[in-house]
Amino acid sequence: MNQITRPVTHHEALIFVMVTCSAADRTMTDRELKKIGDIVNQVPIFADFDPERLVMVAEDCGRRLQRSTGLDDILDLVAETLPERLYETAYALAIEVAAADLHVEQEELRFLQMLRDHLEIDKLAVAAIERSARVRYRLA
Repeated sequence: MNQITRPVTHHEALIFVMVTCSAADRTMTDRELKKIGDIVNQVPIFADFDPERLVMVAEDCGRRLQRSTGLDDILDLVAETLPERLYETAYALAIEVAAADLHVEQEELRFLQMLRDHLEIDKLAVAAIERSARVRYRLA
């Protein structure tokens, strides 16, 4: 089975969410890339993930996104791969990447909306996750 069609792990699905959010505005900034690396190295869900695989997984995501149905395929893959208990985690990680630049582009907002709708995340959970990010990234 080739890399594009093989099943993905929950780690890879979470990385796909972060990479897709970063790439939503067609610009992956250094801050966003650093944030993804920091998350993979520090967040407990990635404790058993080999960070040396991050670039390979990100490139796999990029290949998938280049297809005409790439974004929909990524959203479907994430929903199918992740257990429901990680849906809010996926959204929170996407928010972290979007907020890394201290400015969220319209395309990133649209992706976040698509992600929360696709995963059917509760509105109160969405509000709490977004509020938490605003507080953490607030400038003086």
